[in-house]
Amino acid sequence: KQWYQRRVAITAGGYVSGLACCLGLESSYLLDYVISVDPSIIVTAFVTTSVVFVSFTLTALYAERRSMLFLGSLLSTALSGLLILSLANMFFRVPSIALFSVYLSLIISCLFVMYDTQLIVEKKRLGDNDFIWHSVDLFIDFVIIFKDLMIILTDKEKKKRRSNK
Repeated sequence: KQWYQRRVAITAGGYVSGLACCLGLESSYLLDYVISVDPSIIVTAFVTTSVVFVSFTLTALYAERRSMLFLGSLLSTALSGLLILSLANMFFRVPSIALFSVYLSLIISCLFVMYDTQLIVEKKRLGDNDFIWHSVDLFIDFVIIFKDLMIILTDKEKKKRRSNK
């Protein structure tokens, strides 16, 4: 049984590496654009993401057991609404709707950190030891928060530069 668990862990680790590579390639254009506006935004977004992530994780860990699991259906509905909003904005191209969807995505992602953390704790209590996929859930939450913060901070920096001219 141990050799099978090791093999599954190695395979899952390969999938996680592939996911990280794809997310990095997908983020490269955003990072290039943010660097062209102001390179310090990346550090600010990373530090802010780390603080937000740790804060919401600790909130979920210290909250009453299973008290955040009700968020699952609400967050799924909110994601569906965000998808519809984003698809509609592809046709209408309203900048304020695009920025609103980024703020909404940030809020949803922060709530997903709490939901996923409590879900992982409950799965562990029920005997699910798949730490690799549990970490993937939280990694995706972290990346989404980081990207949303970079977009928000870049937009604010561009508006500040325009007002100074």
